[in-house]
Amino acid sequence: MKNCNSNTNPYGSQAGDTAEIKSRQIKDLPSDQRPYEKCELLGPEMLADAELLAVIIRTGYEGKHSVELAGDILKLCGGDGLTGICKLDVRELMCIKGIGKVKAIQLKCICELTKRISKGSHGKKHIFNNPGYIAEYFMEECRHKVKEELKVIMLNSKSAYLGDINVSVGTVNSSNASAREIFLEALKYKAVYIILLHNHPSGDAAPSRQDIETTKIIKEAGDIIGIRLIDHIIIGDNEYVSFNERGILF
Repeated sequence: MKNCNSNTNPYGSQAGDTAEIKSRQIKDLPSDQRPYEKCELLGPEMLADAELLAVIIRTGYEGKHSVELAGDILKLCGGDGLTGICKLDVRELMCIKGIGKVKAIQLKCICELTKRISKGSHGKKHIFNNPGYIAEYFMEECRHKVKEELKVIMLNSKSAYLGDINVSVGTVNSSNASAREIFLEALKYKAVYIILLHNHPSGDAAPSRQDIETTKIIKEAGDIIGIRLIDHIIIGDNEYVSFNERGILF
C-alpha cells in the first residue's frame, strides 16, 4: 500500500474538497469540452475516461479543474485505466493532490456499483452449469483484488445457485483452504454440488501446483461426504481457467 501523508485532514477538507471557489472552473473550458454539456448533447458514451471521472469528482482545486484532476487519477492507475481505480484503496487515492477522503470514497463506491451492476445483469435465477457464465458472473468482483481469496459456490441438484461464501484470504500469491470449513458451509446451504473459485492477483489464471493439490484434497473429501466438487475456476484479468474444462482432476 502506498503511504502518503500529504492530506492531513481525514475527511478531505484540503483543496480537493473545499477550495471550489478558488478552483480552476470547468466553465473556463469551451462549451464543447465541458463534461456535463457534452454528456447532455452527445450522451455519456461519447465522454472520454477523464471526462466521466470529472463528472463524478465535480471539482478540482486552485489552478487545476476537474478534468485535469481526473487525468491525474488515471495517471496513477497506469496502463490499467479506469479499472485501476478498483485496485487502489482510499488512502492511495488520497495521495493525489486534490483528492480528499470524500472524493476517494465516492470513487470506491463507483467501483462497487460496477461490480453489483455486473452481477445484477445476469438476472435473479442463476443456473451455474457453464464455467464461462460463472467466470463472467464473478469476474468484476474478483479480478481487481490484490490478495487471493477462495470462494465456495453452493448449488442444488439442478445446479441452481444457492449462495457463496469466502472461506480464506491469502497473501498476494496463496490462500489457505480448509476442507472442513468448506463442507461445513456446504452443509448449511444443503448443497448437492460445490464449485471452488479464486482469483490470481497477477492476472494470469493458470493454475499452480498448489492449486491442483488443494483441489484434489477437497474433491476427495467431498466424494466421501457426498457433496461433489464439480469445478474449480481461477479468475485472472479478464480470463479464467476451469479445471473441469481442462480435464484437471475431473
